[in-house]
Amino acid sequence: MQCLPSAILAPYIKNYTVVTIEEDLDNEVFYPSGYIDLVINLSGAAATIINGRKKDTPSIELLGHLTLPTRVTVTKGTTVLIARIYPHAGALFFSNPLAEFTNYATDLYDVRSREHRELYSRIMEADAIHDKIRVLEQFLLEQLKQREKQLKKVTVVQQLSQFFLSGDDKLDLPAVARKSGISERYIQKLCLQHVGLSPAALVAVVRFNRSLRLVLDTPASLTAVAYDAGYYDQAHFIKEFRKFTGITPSEARQRLIKNDAAFQQAVNIGF
Repeated sequence: MQCLPSAILAPYIKNYTVVTIEEDLDNEVFYPSGYIDLVINLSGAAATIINGRKKDTPSIELLGHLTLPTRVTVTKGTTVLIARIYPHAGALFFSNPLAEFTNYATDLYDVRSREHRELYSRIMEADAIHDKIRVLEQFLLEQLKQREKQLKKVTVVQQLSQFFLSGDDKLDLPAVARKSGISERYIQKLCLQHVGLSPAALVAVVRFNRSLRLVLDTPASLTAVAYDAGYYDQAHFIKEFRKFTGITPSEARQRLIKNDAAFQQAVNIGF
């Protein structure tokens, strides 16, 4: 089930999603999304394995940007509520530099314990799913209000991201610096603090996601996918795909055939 955020939060939150896993999952591939996910564990048990490091899913978790092979293990019946945050907007809800969360599943009790414990308690006390989402939305609105001074920088980062992604998938940072009037060094700093990725890494994640949709949603050849997604050639595409996922594009297609699209969408949060 997916719900859209309020108009105030819509520029920063893509959606709220409730996922219930209907079968046990063991070491299932989890694809990088290009978003930051605030995950509320409503019931059951799950674990995230990032680059071979396993971590049980706590009550409230922030799953940062992923650029390394990631797997999930989940028991049947586990239900999670997820707020999917646009890549430029994380700094509006979390005071730590976003790079600290990249390639980590962070227990938010370790970040601001009292605040997040109170949030989790209020969510669990709410009965209906829509009421739980309303509690989470109110929390995010409060965080946004506390960080209004960040809005100007976030807007700059959003504009920079659009510059990065409006080209031909070959990042030209000097050109972005000239167009924006911001030095290359400061652009790098802004992106690491507010996105959690370097400009080049952000472009790579977006390009990967474009290729992933072509791999899973179309019968196009890998050569055609590589060309359409902006890779130099098929070899470059396969190498990058394996770097992000630990498997080849062909293996990803085989998993889709075996498990069906609904399964992939559930595991990968509405993919």
